[in-house]
Amino acid sequence: MSLLAQVTEQDYAVDGDLPQGFLFGSIKNVGNQPANVNGVDLPPGEAKAYPFVGKGYPLIPFTVNGSTLRVMMIV
Repeated sequence: MSLLAQVTEQDYAVDGDLPQGFLFGSIKNVGNQPANVNGVDLPPGEAKAYPFVGKGYPLIPFTVNGSTLRVMMIV
């Protein structure tokens, strides 16, 4: 039996996004500058999660603004 979901975890120092259709996502600002996730500021040390809700999410953009974001997602 093959697995359907894939877990990806990495640090981003450039702008990016959680792709359309992801099932679970977590973004933590591990840098020293405020970042922006889906239009909302994310201060250093804070995290934002998109829990599993039974269907895929739309694309969620993030802007690092000179910081570093640790992103984990399940697609």
